[in-house]
Amino acid sequence: IQHFGAPVGEDKSGLVDDFRIEIQHTCAVSSTYIHITELNDELMAHDPGIGQNARLDVPVEAGEILGWFVKNVDFNIVDLDYITDGLINPASYQREPWKIHVPDTLDYFLPEISKKIASVSLRTTDPRGGEFTYDIDGRLVGNWFEEGTNGYQGVDENRYWAGHLAIAYNHIDPSMIEISIGTFVDRAEQLAVAGNAPDPATVTVETGAVIYELISWDYWVGDERWDRFTFAEGITARPGEQVVGSMMAQMIDDRTLKMETFPGLAAADITGFTPAAKMFTR
Repeated sequence: IQHFGAPVGEDKSGLVDDFRIEIQHTCAVSSTYIHITELNDELMAHDPGIGQNARLDVPVEAGEILGWFVKNVDFNIVDLDYITDGLINPASYQREPWKIHVPDTLDYFLPEISKKIASVSLRTTDPRGGEFTYDIDGRLVGNWFEEGTNGYQGVDENRYWAGHLAIAYNHIDPSMIEISIGTFVDRAEQLAVAGNAPDPATVTVETGAVIYELISWDYWVGDERWDRFTFAEGITARPGEQVVGSMMAQMIDDRTLKMETFPGLAAADITGFTPAAKMFTR
């Protein structure tokens, strides 16, 4: 049990006061639930205190209610006997080494339970349990880290994501390319791509430099914006119209990327890289 209690977000204005629990099923397999608002009485009796964690020998049974959440809950399976092929360089994930051992979560539940979970998944595209490992060797798609920033670890604990770059697809509506930039001007941004092309899975060294015009986006259900809190089906991610900047990217070799962002500029305004360009690796 870990009791979160710290400011979060770019400006540290959000306060978290909830729990992370991990259940050990076998020597290799465990399940993790994050942002549990309230634990059941037995587990609450072992609350380690805000900012602390405790490892307990507390058996739990199938069907037992362990806790409740209000807005959202994160959960996943870790199987140490499984290694994803979608994170090319495991050494980059020393901060959270379990990441390379996360399979399709729904594969580990009994069929009837897996079906129930899938029925309330916001994502309707397979895999219903979601996807986060997109690396393809020699392709632009996937995770990148600015050179000299210790991979996922980062340099500054308070902004370890500053040198992160993910060029992939929206987690609920994977038909939309989404670029997550650890530092765009002075904060992290997740942006859509004008024209939704080129597909980063097709960009190689031979492609040369590509420019993505970056635009804000939102979730929709039919003709209504989704509030991101209530359950809904048929959610789509839709780009807006205003270009907030551009990004130029060029594969130097199969695992080296040159990248530069141009806030406020459209693709037509960019003539090439400037000395502000940075190098990224897997």
